Amino acid sequence: MNLSPSAQATLLMTSHFGKTSTDGPRPLSIVEWGRFAMWLKDQAATPEDLLRPNVDELLQRWQDKKVDAARITQLLSRGHALALAVEKWQRAGLWIITRADPDYPMRLKSRLKTLSPPVLFGCGERRLINDGGLAVIGSRNASDEDLAFTQTIGSKAAQRGISIVSGGARGVDETAMLGAINADGGAIGIVADSLLRAATSKKWRNALMDGRLVLLSPFYPEAGFSVGNAMARNKYIYCLAESSLVIHSGTKGGTINGAEENLKKNWVPLWVKPTHDKEAGNASLVAKGGRWCESDTKAIEVQSLFVSRNTPDIQEQETQTDMFALNSTITEPLKGSVEPSLDHRSLPRTNPKTVRLDDEPTQCEAATVGSVPIDFYQAFVLEITRVARKPVTTDEIVEGLVLHKTQVNTWLKRACDEGLVKKLKGPVRYQFVGEK
Repeated sequence: MNLSPSAQATLLMTSHFGKTSTDGPRPLSIVEWGRFAMWLKDQAATPEDLLRPNVDELLQRWQDKKVDAARITQLLSRGHALALAVEKWQRAGLWIITRADPDYPMRLKSRLKTLSPPVLFGCGERRLINDGGLAVIGSRNASDEDLAFTQTIGSKAAQRGISIVSGGARGVDETAMLGAINADGGAIGIVADSLLRAATSKKWRNALMDGRLVLLSPFYPEAGFSVGNAMARNKYIYCLAESSLVIHSGTKGGTINGAEENLKKNWVPLWVKPTHDKEAGNASLVAKGGRWCESDTKAIEVQSLFVSRNTPDIQEQETQTDMFALNSTITEPLKGSVEPSLDHRSLPRTNPKTVRLDDEPTQCEAATVGSVPIDFYQAFVLEITRVARKPVTTDEIVEGLVLHKTQVNTWLKRACDEGLVKKLKGPVRYQFVGEK
């Protein structure tokens, strides 16, 4: 498990390495890390800069009411605990990816932006995490009829080469995933607790070894069950998929809350299985924007659940990336930690093919691919040709490209000076006009 300095720093700042307790510093939450990461960008710094000997000079400029510099320093001092944890997880077959890694799920990054998990722990076939698929969600205590329907959906998805995305929990989640796996299909499981135990579970063992299953978790791999984590992981199930199907929902609880959040955020289409259960929340979900699916297991076609999309084209969203992936420098590894290999990064382009950087950039706007110089400002201009065909605001550009507003304003000013972009007023908007 070759962790880059960026990955090491992110883990130190955001992850537990043992059972949670009141002793020691509390890792940063996703919101706290997002706020700190944006500050790092404003300072023209990256996570790996936190591992440098002069990090105290950098942190002197950090001012935050909820996260003080002392807490950050304590988190960064856990290098030995990190090394021991990584060794243990590696022996169990786990791997780690962070937001700066090129194979981090782009659907999470494009849909959740700064609220996407900074670290994901996983085991199994990594390539599956960007394949999308059908999210299948439902109750732990589903009826036999619902479970039979779910098993059929999993099997039919496998026959069509569609992966099942679910939560791995008892009931609907487990049945959908096993239905796909037993029909030689693929499955993506988002685990809310005990990933380390799930990785060695007999029910998943063969699929993990055969490359037909990947288990992911944004939580400490040895964490026990908590309602908060179970509720939080629902968004990741939807955001990793291309469409979704609720088998059975109660009127309260994680299933209906997750489905309602998906409808509100418009991540993926929501289909709902018809039910005769008057206590179910299925009809409520349809009233709020979901759609009834075919109830006959023989007649339903899984591919029909993908016909109508009401979300932006994910291929266009997947060209977006994180600025930390553009501006990283290899530093010395933490003492006692795994030796990092050269870390590759992704350059945003209108062509969705990834450009790997063999030589890391030494400043924000310049890098090389092999011996060919790359100017990140030019990459920004390429993206502006797409997002600013019609007048757009600065905030719309920031959201569309997942960049920091300060950087966007700098590059917009330069593009205006060069006559590539026209600045409109009332309100202020920008439109690409092309080279003169």
